[in-house]
Amino acid sequence: MRQYEPDRPTPVVAAAMRRSLRTGRGALARRSFLGGALAVGGAGALSACGIPAAGKSQGGVSADDHSATEKVVNFSNWPEYIDVDDSGKTHPTLDAFRKRTGITVKYTEDINDNDEFFGKIQPQLAAGQDTGRDLIVLTDWLAARMIRLGYVQKLDASNLPHAFANLSDQFRSPDWDPGRAYSYPWQGISTVVAFNKKALNGVEVKSVSDLLDNPALKGRVGLLTEMRDTVGMTMLDMGIDPAKFTGDNYDAVIARLQKAVDKGQIRRFTGNDYTSDLSKGDLAACVAWGGDIVQLQADNPDVAYVIPDSGYMTSTDNLMIPNKARHKTNAERLIDYYYEPEPAAELSAYVNYVSPVADVQPYLAKIDKGAASNPLIVPDKAMQAKSHAFRALSSKEETAYQQKFAKLTGA
Repeated sequence: MRQYEPDRPTPVVAAAMRRSLRTGRGALARRSFLGGALAVGGAGALSACGIPAAGKSQGGVSADDHSATEKVVNFSNWPEYIDVDDSGKTHPTLDAFRKRTGITVKYTEDINDNDEFFGKIQPQLAAGQDTGRDLIVLTDWLAARMIRLGYVQKLDASNLPHAFANLSDQFRSPDWDPGRAYSYPWQGISTVVAFNKKALNGVEVKSVSDLLDNPALKGRVGLLTEMRDTVGMTMLDMGIDPAKFTGDNYDAVIARLQKAVDKGQIRRFTGNDYTSDLSKGDLAACVAWGGDIVQLQADNPDVAYVIPDSGYMTSTDNLMIPNKARHKTNAERLIDYYYEPEPAAELSAYVNYVSPVADVQPYLAKIDKGAASNPLIVPDKAMQAKSHAFRALSSKEETAYQQKFAKLTGA
């Protein structure tokens, strides 16, 4: 068990954290839990760099690449999920990319929910039309669906030397995109056990078992409405591998969680709105997202977290190039740019999520030593070794498991 109570961040970083918590990625429902199936099948190969291709049921559809004559990338992302200067009007890393390459990034913050965004672009993709976007950022379960449906293009590894070389081992080969043939992480997201020290009043919390079973916490525990995080953390606590579980394993987890609900242990299941209750102490402890905890600690020294001995769950938001994108090469150059340590460090210093770039720490330390030493932003090797991902689901599994989880949560 590892417990962290890092030093309070510098005023500059604290201000960025507060902006993100108030209006940005952390303030949104990070992942809509009514996602589609994640099954991926088949295999191929990328010739460059020896990266194996991910399986899919259909091939992505390319368009004529206009990158050489149109120096632009149309990039869609979530709000407040990139560095911003003090004026709040420009993005320093994008400006540096333009100055170096001559490529202008038309940056749009138009992804507020995975399902909503999919509904916006799916009709165009299904019709074989250009979405008007060259680069998009999607959470892992939706990224998997996009690959399965053949809605995104295979990446050209020859345009991604930094990405291939610098991608952290922790994120290198998810089961839904082996070898990262179609995606690269924008940021990683850790799911941990968080608590309010003042509200605990000496009660020890070091595991999910403590949340579910300690009578001293009755009615003061929060769990997430994101199935993969709440179920995944409970699986780990029960000694079940979230990457290899069976239907019987899943039912056993639901039964354990139901027992905690029935005896009044759980105050409620929440999205990001748990942050206010945790900070105030209405929740004594909960399953939480690491980025939120970094932000809360900027204002409240009573908020802390623990990495259980059983491990923790990790997910990613991912860069992908949709079918018919006009500027594929330019988009790949932008992906690769963010895998250089300097821009990766600038991005991490602002957004405070897990950097997917290996060896970013010394570059981040030049900007802010507190951020560089925070394991929720730069996990060390020991913490990475305790990271687990939820396995891909078939359409049938997705429907069945979500129905059972919805019944548990009262959704």
